Amino acid sequence: MQQTENLNVAAFDLMPSPDEVHARVPLTEKAATTVLAGRRAIEAILDGRDHRLFAVVGPCSIHDPIAGLDYATRLRGLADELAETMVLVMRVYFEKPRTALGWKGFINDPRLDDSFRVDEGMERARKFLLDVNELGVPAGTEALDPIAPQYYMDLISWTAIGARTSESQTHREMSSGLSTPVGFKNGTDGDVDAAVNAILSASGAHAFLGVNGQGKTAIIRTRGNRYGHVVLRGGGGRSNYDSLAISLAEQALSKARLPRNLVVDCSHANSLKKPELQPLVLRDVVNQIRDGNRSVTGVMVESFIEPGSQPLQADLSKLRYGCSVTDGCVGWDTTVEMLREAHAELKGVLPKRKRFD
Repeated sequence: MQQTENLNVAAFDLMPSPDEVHARVPLTEKAATTVLAGRRAIEAILDGRDHRLFAVVGPCSIHDPIAGLDYATRLRGLADELAETMVLVMRVYFEKPRTALGWKGFINDPRLDDSFRVDEGMERARKFLLDVNELGVPAGTEALDPIAPQYYMDLISWTAIGARTSESQTHREMSSGLSTPVGFKNGTDGDVDAAVNAILSASGAHAFLGVNGQGKTAIIRTRGNRYGHVVLRGGGGRSNYDSLAISLAEQALSKARLPRNLVVDCSHANSLKKPELQPLVLRDVVNQIRDGNRSVTGVMVESFIEPGSQPLQADLSKLRYGCSVTDGCVGWDTTVEMLREAHAELKGVLPKRKRFD
């Protein structure tokens, strides 16, 4: 018999099941408390029951767990200081969608050497999330691979669906079953309609193929997720955080009879991919809130210990500690400065803000 399948497959390497990885890195009571508190706080903000904003702050991607945990420890202290106005969530991104080629993230290649030890990466990623939550810092991530959430979603408080996947039926169905609020980014061309349609789709029940805890193929049947919201990240070479763009996004949500919940990503096209412009974006958004905006519920900031970015290289010992190997970030000192400034400007405004009529 002539072979007709797997003609371009080099190997099938067995992956431990989600249950096996959970058993090796079990959820603790302290971590579970952090996860649930983070989810409930974000849900309350989206419902208009909590006047604060939530801020997803952290590296473009995690490549060094030691530096990542160092960052999380710093964020823990800042979270207490800003708790009156903001719920801080650490951006913990392990999967990186690539336009063409490039490092695909810590889960895919944890050794940063093209060895692609996904089994190792998944377990180490789960361990990192456990450590972050043990500190009392809730975590947010981007869900890219539809199987991956079975391995670590019990340690996530907020999920993003990226600009390249908000139109994907697979990711909309997956989002309908996630246990976290989900932010859908506008398309890479800046179009908001794809994110709005994604919210509508994810709010409904779905049935689709996936894997269960034992790693067996299963029909996953979901109830729908009512905490979908739009993340504005700009696109097509243009920003979309100004008052006109936000007004148009509000109209699109109202037309779809959805809550007017918007998160502004201060990075990506909104900062023209120049990390040093992120403070200006946040300042503009804060001024809009002070001027009466009621739809912005959160912000995102790409931030690490050191500013900028660096290329990956064969000799990993030469990498700068705490500096991104993907998109550029603002450094820790700038992060503290911009969030403290926002806190000072908003602490007298947010308690009086009426989100919904």
